[in-house]
Amino acid sequence: PSLQGLFSLAIGTTTGYRLFSLSSVEQLDQVHESNEIPDVYIVERLFSSSLVVVVSHAKPQQMNVYHFKKGTEICNYSYSSKILSIRLNRQRLVVCLEESIYIHNIKDMKLLKTIMDTPPNTTGLCALSINHANSYLAYPGSATSGEIALYDGNTLKTACTIPAHDGPLAALTFNSTGSKLASASEKGTVIRVFSIPGGQKLYEFRRGMKRYVNISSLVFSMDSQFLCASSNTETVHIFKLEHLTDSRPEEPPTWSGYMGKMFQAATNYLPAQVSGMMNQDRAFATVRLNISGQRNICALSTIQKLPRLLVTTSDGHLCIYNLDPQDGGECVLIKKHSLLGSGKTEENKENDLRPPLPQSYAATVARQSTVPSTSTMPGYSEDGGALRGEVIPEHEFATGPVCLDDENEFPPVSIRDP
Repeated sequence: PSLQGLFSLAIGTTTGYRLFSLSSVEQLDQVHESNEIPDVYIVERLFSSSLVVVVSHAKPQQMNVYHFKKGTEICNYSYSSKILSIRLNRQRLVVCLEESIYIHNIKDMKLLKTIMDTPPNTTGLCALSINHANSYLAYPGSATSGEIALYDGNTLKTACTIPAHDGPLAALTFNSTGSKLASASEKGTVIRVFSIPGGQKLYEFRRGMKRYVNISSLVFSMDSQFLCASSNTETVHIFKLEHLTDSRPEEPPTWSGYMGKMFQAATNYLPAQVSGMMNQDRAFATVRLNISGQRNICALSTIQKLPRLLVTTSDGHLCIYNLDPQDGGECVLIKKHSLLGSGKTEENKENDLRPPLPQSYAATVARQSTVPSTSTMPGYSEDGGALRGEVIPEHEFATGPVCLDDENEFPPVSIRDP
């Protein structure tokens, strides 16, 4: 699902797609449903606007951009091989194929740049900053090691490469401002956070050492205070990004305090891998899911003024957990919604926000989505790019601050129904 408005959800299914609005923990409204195109496996919505990008298994090499509220197609492009992922912000739309990446100007959908001969990327792994003023793109720089290629989507130039992991990459995500990038390798044991665009390592979190896992979702909270990682296991980990050494008071002259300082000093003389291991931070909070082995997508958000963890699963459920931002620990399940049952469509329903509960950190939403469309109107063609369909509404794209349908929009979170 993908989340818009305060929290909105988009899910691609075997019969089409659905859009939901989550206005409170208890209130999940279906705002749109389309069964025109079957087997939708990619749906990306531009924040909370009416613009969605759709790819279907029926035409896996074709990208369609729709205005879902009007039921019209804005444009479509075809590519040389299957589209594996799509990312977008207010300036750029990125299409990722196995060995190439296409960057479009989202305002007129013109192709600006093609990055050819990228290392084989069978999962379409890439990340695009949602901050259009800091529009960085990250993708694997190697198929055999964990090198990250960082590309500036505004200047259309390579920014740097980051040697993030020993093994191939499995997950990449930017924070909301595009100033931090988190990554995980296929082993899934260590998650690292780097500064952008410099590429310096800022944090290193250990998810666990007992077994290798497939990280399926990696996402920051909107204020970059938390980082959430989920995998094919039953445990979701939430890490807290803080500089403990800056906030710790001076330790009293005790034996344990002395030994702690000696230990810390010793790490300066040890190999980087060893000293890094010593400084690992464990998860700040966790969730034990009732399922294991299923793909899931997570988001950290503020709903009704309280921090929540949202977990969407490939079997069509949205689970909402309370997160204690001070003490962490085990998150508590407070609501479970079904996304695949028959839901009443409420087009243009306003968000019904409940007032004041204790204040918390800002919201975040993951950034991956899948939405099919209902239109057959001609739009842009791949070769010409000339306008033949509907003009993209000017108020949804601007050189200055962009005003979308909902000024409080957050980027959507989505899952795919395989």
